[in-house]
Amino acid sequence: MGLLRSLMGRSRPVQANLDALFGVPSAAITLQTSIGLVPTGDGAVCYRAPAGSAFAQAQSDMVELLESASDAPQVRVTQDGFGYSWLEVDHPPYDPVAGDLGGLCTDLHAVNTTLKGAGFGPSLLCSLVPFVDDTGRSVGLVYLYKQGTFYPFAPKPGGAKERDNLLEIQVREALRGELPVEEDLSRWLALWGAPGL
Repeated sequence: MGLLRSLMGRSRPVQANLDALFGVPSAAITLQTSIGLVPTGDGAVCYRAPAGSAFAQAQSDMVELLESASDAPQVRVTQDGFGYSWLEVDHPPYDPVAGDLGGLCTDLHAVNTTLKGAGFGPSLLCSLVPFVDDTGRSVGLVYLYKQGTFYPFAPKPGGAKERDNLLEIQVREALRGELPVEEDLSRWLALWGAPGL
């Protein structure tokens, strides 16, 4: 089968490595020291929610799982203007001195693996961890589920749908070698209105 695939010019899609999310705490330290960006403490997973009771049950199970912990974050499911669902996980504000993103990354990982385990992996689009600096700039570190890579999305402040391309490039360069960074810029999708940005 591999020979036929190679003769036809087809390649296997990259498999998501959800454990890559556990590299975000280390990347957060790099972003803080090199660019002055700190995580907000929140995160979200974006997916296309299929119709049907099976998915509704899987989504309900995810929320129940996250809310069952003794130090449970606030969890909510919202829908954006494009019809995508966002499961938002809101932890207390991040403390740059004593803070740890391990809990947030574990929560995002749990959402992804629960959906994948229930057979809804193809519905997963991305995970998002927002960062801010003391001047009001924000950037989302986006994990593309289908590519297994990260990219930065930095909307300019003020509500106009413009990107801070310079900040995005700075984040990319700072994280090379720490996270699998998406090199194809056409996959750096704009996530206008994403939670936390």
